[in-house]
This record gives sequence, C-alpha cells and structure tokens, in this order.
Amino acid sequence: MQSIESVRWSPNQRAVRIIDQRKLPNEYVERDLTSLDEVCDAIRTLAVRGAPAIGICGAMGLCVAVVAHAAAGRDAFIARARDTARRIASTRPTAVNLSWALDRVVNRAEATPRNSAAVLIAMRDEATRILEEDRAMCLRIGEAGVELLKNGARVLTHCNAGALATGGLGTALAPVYVAAERGQEVSVLATETRPLLQGSRLTAWELTRAGIPVTVITDSAAASRMRAGEVDLCIVGADRVVANGDVANKVGTYALAVLARHHGIPFYVAMPTSTIDPSLASGDEIIIEQRDSKEVSTLGERRITADGVVVGNAAFDVTPAELITAFITDKGVIHPPFDFKSK
Repeated sequence: MQSIESVRWSPNQRAVRIIDQRKLPNEYVERDLTSLDEVCDAIRTLAVRGAPAIGICGAMGLCVAVVAHAAAGRDAFIARARDTARRIASTRPTAVNLSWALDRVVNRAEATPRNSAAVLIAMRDEATRILEEDRAMCLRIGEAGVELLKNGARVLTHCNAGALATGGLGTALAPVYVAAERGQEVSVLATETRPLLQGSRLTAWELTRAGIPVTVITDSAAASRMRAGEVDLCIVGADRVVANGDVANKVGTYALAVLARHHGIPFYVAMPTSTIDPSLASGDEIIIEQRDSKEVSTLGERRITADGVVVGNAAFDVTPAELITAFITDKGVIHPPFDFKSK
C-alpha cells in the first residue's frame, strides 16, 4: 500500500538515499549521503529519523563511509569500520536500533574471511538484509495489530511511527495501514508533537497521502479528546524497550499513557523486537538525549522565549511498563506481565 521509501541504497550502493524529513510537508526532497559526515549530520539533525530508519541509515552509512579505505589490509579495514560505527552510534544515543544495526554490520565484517573487498561486500549484504527484514517486520506488526482495531476505530498516535520512520509500513501506523487496505474504516488523531512537530508535519502528510482520515491536534488537547469519548485506543512507537517493559519514546508519550489509563483507554506500543534492549533492567537506566535548546526557544527563525531563559529539551521520556496495555510486535501481541530479559 505504501510507496514511501524513507531510506534505501542509491542505485550504485555508493550512497544512502533518504527523504529529507526536515523539508516536509512543504517540499519532498531526496538526498544521497556519500560520506561519514553527511550520514552523521542527517541522523543528528533528523533529516532521517525514527528508530528503525536510523538503524537502516546507520548500517548503510557505515558501508558508504568505509569505501574509501577498502584498499587497506583486512585488519586495518575492520578497525576503521569499528571506529566509524562508534561515531555514527554517538549521534542518537537513545534509540537502540542504531547501535543494534551497526553491531550487526561490524559483526558480519569480523566474521568474513579473505580481503577487504570481500568484507565490504558482506557488510553491504548485511545492511540490505536489515532493510529487507524491517519491511517484513513492519508488515507483521501491522497484521498483529489490526486485530485490535474494530471497524471505525479512532486511533490516537504521537510523533511519527509510520513509513517515514522505518523501511516499510511503519510501527504504530502499520495496523492502521493494514486495516485501511482490508477495507476497514479507521481514522487517526495525530498530536502535533512539539517541538519539532513530527505529528503535524510527517504523520499527517503520510496518512493524507495514503487517503486515511487524520486530524491534527495540539499535544495539550489529547486529554479533552479522550474525555469526550473521541479516542478508542492509543498506539505509539518506541525507541528503546528495556527488560522490565519500560519504554523510551518521543517526549510526551508518558503523559499520554497516564491520560489513557485515567480514561480507561487501551495504550499500545508497537515496535520490532530489535528495539528491545535486555541489557538495561529498567527505564531509569536509559540515556535520554538532550537536544539543542533552540528547537524550543525558536519557531523557524523567530525567537519565542526571552533572552536568557533556561530551556529544557529532552527528546524522549520513559513510560513505565504498568501503563502499557500490550506491545504489538513482529512476533505478535505481547500482554503483561512483561519480561524482555532476552530478545
């Protein structure tokens, strides 16, 4: 159903081709990332974003970045790949998919014998597998989650966890797309998602493009919409899920989970199992990315806070497992009690 490809290889596999999401919805611009600096900048500045998509971009970007060193000996080439992977991983510390994908490509390199050229081919193959697996996982998430949507379902979502955030249909939006494809009536309430407006800019754009009814609301309007009985269920994505089921996702997710519990509305988290980080016992251990204060203190080029005002700009918050009705994953719907001590 979806023809959006947020991240993929360029035709010659010498570049990572992305949709520059900073330009949406006013401009549709595709960019080819051809160097390590370009890959890191695209991930850091949210030109490409969404946990699965940045994992794919990081894996492909690692291959692109080390091409220039393919003439080196095998050991030196792999050492360069490890260093490059660490630099890419540092751009977005909260989303586990980025480090997970980079580790897969580095591990494939280390397991490949012969020369550097053979290692590079194996690395590209692994990055391609990550993309293909993500597409398949998104579809499985959609097929698992659609069973939770009655005909006429009104879904509230936060940020963007659709096709733009993945290599396929999306995570939180995958059940919506599958429902629409099956002929079910479904509509979406999309929070605008301050400060970078991923909901109003991206979620609304891709749903409108797909012909699915969507209404953008301010973040602070979610409570009154729930109280008015206009929300049947909430589905959000995740950037990291730890062993006890706590979830790091776009800041504002925790507030929505609290509101949903108060109003008796199911609150679902949709994610591939690659988003699980069993090495952390609880959400208290998750490193929360702190972003530039200008994202909050300015609107476009216009300053909207007084000079000298202290601004906090945490990109994510942590939703405790007890507020989550179930996880919608590529391995089915997982109900509590949650135990993610292994993937």
